[in-house]
Amino acid sequence: MSTLVTLGAGVVFGLALAAPPGPMNAVIAEEAVLRGRFAGFRAGLGAATADAIFFVLAYVGVVAVVESFPLLQGVMVAVGGVLMLYFAVGAAQGARASFRPTSGEEPIAAEGKGFRKALVLALTNPYQVLFWLTIGVGLLQSGELDVLSRLPVVGADLAGTLVVATGSPALIGGFFLGVLVWVLGFPTGLVAAERRIEAFAPIVAVASAFVLAGFGVYFLYDAATTLAALGA
Repeated sequence: MSTLVTLGAGVVFGLALAAPPGPMNAVIAEEAVLRGRFAGFRAGLGAATADAIFFVLAYVGVVAVVESFPLLQGVMVAVGGVLMLYFAVGAAQGARASFRPTSGEEPIAAEGKGFRKALVLALTNPYQVLFWLTIGVGLLQSGELDVLSRLPVVGADLAGTLVVATGSPALIGGFFLGVLVWVLGFPTGLVAAERRIEAFAPIVAVASAFVLAGFGVYFLYDAATTLAALGA
């Protein structure tokens, strides 16, 4: 029973990392509605592959090195910002193309770049690096995690209700299972909705472009601030 609880907690952690709106889900959404469910799934696999790489780097202690080099962090954030702006332009072009009449329900021709696009963005996404520097490292270390005690207001009353073992294969396996559930389910849900709403594809593509552009500008500002502080 404790193994099942730990596995379930891992799934929740994986979904919690994968589900929030952000640049990764913007890319997955763009690929899914413009090029089909499998294109969205491939993009999701790109993001999941980045998490697997971060997992290995965190396990051997390499990720922690990034925390010791603010200049490297600033450069990574800047690169991520530039890439997000570049992909935002692509998403906007895809949105424009999606307004054109198509035969039947066939999606726009796939370019086969969703996996690489999501992988590169995820590897330069400071939020994912931050996750593996903090929560991710905690999941890898042997010990116990009192999940519900971390909740605000009611945490003290629920302490000890749900305790999972960190550093266990069940927790790590559940984590990646949760990520996989999201990258499979999210594109499928988007495509199902798009089939019911004719204007759904261009709306999602436009929203993806705005999300990517917004994160790109924010990351460039954050990088500029970091690098300027280092040069002061």
